[in-house]
Amino acid sequence: MQFKQTLVRLAFILLPSFGYAQTTYLPQGDKQNILLERLEIKAGRDSVLNFSKTRPYSRNKYVINGVNNFLKHDSAGLSRVDQYNVQGIYRNNLEWLTPEQREQYKSRKPILKNFYTTPANLYEVHVKDFDFVINPVFQYTVSKEKDNDQHLFLNTRGVSMRGKIADKIGFAAYVTDNQERDPLYVQQFITDRTAVPGAGFYKDFKATGGVDYFDARGYITFNVTKYIDVAFGYDKNFIGSGQRSLFLSDFSNNALFLKLNTRIWKFNYQNLFMELSNADSRLTDRLVGKKYAAMHHLDINLTKWLNVGLFEGIVFGRQNKFEFGYLNPVIFYRSIEQQNGSEDNGLAGLDFKANVARKFQFYGQLMLDEFKLSELRAGNGWWANKWGIQVGAKYIDAFGIKNLDLQVEHNRVRPFTYSHRDSVANYTHYNQPLAHPLMANFSETMGILRYQPAPRWMVLGKLIYYTQGRDSSALSYGSNIFLPNEPPYRGSDYGYSIGSGWKTNTLYGSLLLSYELRENLFVEGNMVVRRLQTKTAPIIEQNTAIFSFGVRWNMHRRDFEF
Repeated sequence: MQFKQTLVRLAFILLPSFGYAQTTYLPQGDKQNILLERLEIKAGRDSVLNFSKTRPYSRNKYVINGVNNFLKHDSAGLSRVDQYNVQGIYRNNLEWLTPEQREQYKSRKPILKNFYTTPANLYEVHVKDFDFVINPVFQYTVSKEKDNDQHLFLNTRGVSMRGKIADKIGFAAYVTDNQERDPLYVQQFITDRTAVPGAGFYKDFKATGGVDYFDARGYITFNVTKYIDVAFGYDKNFIGSGQRSLFLSDFSNNALFLKLNTRIWKFNYQNLFMELSNADSRLTDRLVGKKYAAMHHLDINLTKWLNVGLFEGIVFGRQNKFEFGYLNPVIFYRSIEQQNGSEDNGLAGLDFKANVARKFQFYGQLMLDEFKLSELRAGNGWWANKWGIQVGAKYIDAFGIKNLDLQVEHNRVRPFTYSHRDSVANYTHYNQPLAHPLMANFSETMGILRYQPAPRWMVLGKLIYYTQGRDSSALSYGSNIFLPNEPPYRGSDYGYSIGSGWKTNTLYGSLLLSYELRENLFVEGNMVVRRLQTKTAPIIEQNTAIFSFGVRWNMHRRDFEF
């Protein structure tokens, strides 16, 4: 409660000083992200689009400004599909266009004169000092899994809205009611973690394996100066250029946050403060324990095509107390942690992204949790050498085929990374990891193929293979970051490497065919195959195939890629 009061007070202290055009953000999994990624690589040296590591993206400062800047200098390289997608960005961000520009996106046949006056939005208002957009949210998917007689489904209904007041305050909300029964391996995750991937509190729904949960998100935004944006709300954030992130991903539940983003010259600096939830068994009705996180990420354009970033984050728990030293937006967290007695879980990292030849993007992350150089050189598998690394590459218009995009990515994380000596300060939120869904003690390689042969069609294929050393029933080998990394959970001090423990190999493949019936309304068919084999006793082999068909409207896909 004290943390919430602190954030609210800070927000209202800053509020009177705003005075610049305000923004809202693209929602999770929005289709516009695909084009923005392509435009950044095609431009190679875009002063707006090159700052793409922190998501979600600002609709005006990043999306509209970035697209406009690209079209001003590089529009000759756009394919027919890209041009269609550019128009889609304008259709979905009309509040940032002039009244004259909005006229060309009017619907020929609106419904009852006031609904769907433009193709993208159910109802919208654009008048002096006020913009408002509201849309339905719907998804229904049915699935059939091999050797599983259960009825698998996803049923989501809800609403999303956004707007701005006098170009000074932005606001957005997303509310859905969800029932779903997922494939068996996801049901096992829910049982093991007492958590639904990406969601918070849930209830069992009807027969075995079903869950029922409410997803409510929202935030307000304003500007302190022309260069500093402030957002306060309850939603997800992501830091990185890859499919996964070793710093902060959107895999876990929404979180209360205060975000300050400073964009000036060759720098983009984000401060993120969050209230998180401890691990909880949900056995009784009670207040879930709270913990907190503070993160900094600094992007620097070293050259027009090379961007390097610095990251630091800390997760900590206090009894009815927030550590106010961590509100300092500049100082290194490690120094504050040491002054406090080194009880908190601090991480630091480096990342990079390079756009090359208007075709390629190379990216990576190095995350350091804890290590000792002498132990690292000794190579004896000291348990506290905790780090993770990511390297990846994207190749657009591959082999001269327009809108065929390829991506390859490798992630590996040492045992016990993200864990802590207690069960509170681990790098988790609401029974789920804050970063990679596999947590720790794994090596993962993935390949992604995305092809848009025509404006409304998309084919998306993914292949993921990973090796993980899982924990036994008696000892932790560092994969389950919810367990304290101290004895008796951990055994010896030495002999740990990636794969130590109950060695498990998993192959995951998916193929999606999607067609956009009308703006943001998709009909989709999807196939997933998953094969899990353990290489050390007890030997287990699990093979499954899942076929799905569904309709999705103004909502992200629910994928379980682990």
